[in-house]
Amino acid sequence: MSAPGGPGELLVAAPLRIEAALISSAARGASVRKTGMGPERAKAAAGELVSQRGAAMIVLGFCGGLDSGSVPGEVIVAEDVYAASDEGHTEARVSCDLTSDLLQRLTGLGMKVRTGHVVCVSRLALGDRRAELHAGGAIAVDMESVWLAAGTGERPFGVVRIVLDSPEHELMRLGALGGALRAAMSLRRVAAALHGWTPED
Repeated sequence: MSAPGGPGELLVAAPLRIEAALISSAARGASVRKTGMGPERAKAAAGELVSQRGAAMIVLGFCGGLDSGSVPGEVIVAEDVYAASDEGHTEARVSCDLTSDLLQRLTGLGMKVRTGHVVCVSRLALGDRRAELHAGGAIAVDMESVWLAAGTGERPFGVVRIVLDSPEHELMRLGALGGALRAAMSLRRVAAALHGWTPED
């Protein structure tokens, strides 16, 4: 976990330790906070993020792709994030203010970049569960973003997720290691592109 950033710097919420390490090594100008995996840890971390300095806040880390065209290493810039309604969550859908800025920053860097809805769940989404979530309109799934959004306060908010696995490239299949490495490389490239960046640039 890095030291608090200045008021003009970017605050990055990274759920997993490996995500935070990859981001910190490439985006040294950002203040990176490891927030923990899953809804409960995300809710707890959001209370702390509110008091952290930073001109804007983004959630950055891995996700699951939901459609057949999704591949490990592709970059998902969320238009909005919402909790899966069939799990009993009551959180409202959260729009991402920084979608256009992030798309402009990340397009043209040699990565596949898409934008769309990101659904948030309590458990890993595998097999038929991916199809169910995709039918609801989402292109990617994670376990934290909508709950971390509460930590943004009055700042601009964005979500960038890197596909780790997808219906055609599930983690348990042969070749998964190659996909994981591609995802890790994409995460570092995204972090490097955000080095020194704030929305008012």
